[in-house]
Amino acid sequence: MKDNIYTDCFKTFFKIGLFTLGGGYAMIPIIESEIVDKRKWVTKEDFIDILAISQSCPGVFAINISTFIGYKLRKTRGAICATIGTALPSFIIILLIAMFFRQFQDNKAVAAMFRGIRPAVVALIAVPTFNLAKSAKIGLANCWIPIMSALAIWAFGVSPILIILLAAIGGYVYGKFIKPTE
Repeated sequence: MKDNIYTDCFKTFFKIGLFTLGGGYAMIPIIESEIVDKRKWVTKEDFIDILAISQSCPGVFAINISTFIGYKLRKTRGAICATIGTALPSFIIILLIAMFFRQFQDNKAVAAMFRGIRPAVVALIAVPTFNLAKSAKIGLANCWIPIMSALAIWAFGVSPILIILLAAIGGYVYGKFIKPTE
């Protein structure tokens, strides 16, 4: 790795942070493209593991991802550079919006623009979800797990934390006792 990895890490995550429309899930393809494909800072398998851990941790998903990747690159200082790089654009944008919101809150063009952005955000979240399912080897045999989890959360109000804990226990039991016998 280069000596200026801290600067590269900050710049890369700052650029990623500029495109946070739709939140962390919408950023997954951008992060993967930059970190796995272009810069090769982590492997595809490590990236999937980082996504799973980041999703399981409390806090902002995109910040968690950047923190883990920064830590993997250069420990604490790398984590700090990546985290600040990811958070700073959103902070600046929200600050600017707060400063000028009253001037354009009733503007019909701005309202129409936000109505147009909503469907794009749904697509930005759906595409990485399907790509992750493919990468995680979710197929017909095990597609019931995310479907039932989503239904339990949506229809019955089951806590996502409970789903995560049950999935962790199920993964442990499968890896420890069932998979070795297959």
